Amino acid sequence: MRVISGFTLLSAALLALPAAAQTAAPPPGRLLASNCFQCHGTNGAGSSFDSLIGESVDEIYKKLREMQSETPGNNIMKAHARGYTDEQMRQISTYLSRQRSSSTSR
Repeated sequence: MRVISGFTLLSAALLALPAAAQTAAPPPGRLLASNCFQCHGTNGAGSSFDSLIGESVDEIYKKLREMQSETPGNNIMKAHARGYTDEQMRQISTYLSRQRSSSTSR
C-alpha cells in the first residue's frame, strides 16, 4: 500500500511541475492592445500619433466606438476598430488607461 501511495504522490508532484513553471497570463486587453503599439507606442505614449497616456477607460472606449461606427474609409484605426467586439474594446480601453509612460512609471 505504501508503494502505491508513494508512487501516486510522486506522479501527482511531477504532473504539477509544468503548471507551476508556466508564467502568469498577460493582463486582459494586453494582447489585443499590441495592435495599437506600432502607432501609439508600447505604453500608449507614441510620439507620432495621439498619446493615450492619461486618458480614461471611457475616453478610449468612446474613441474606439466612434471609429467602429464611422463609414469605411482609408483609415487603419477604423479597420482595427471594426474588427473588435464590444468586450474586446472594453478590455483594450481598460488596459491602455492603466499604462504609464516610462518617465512616469511607478
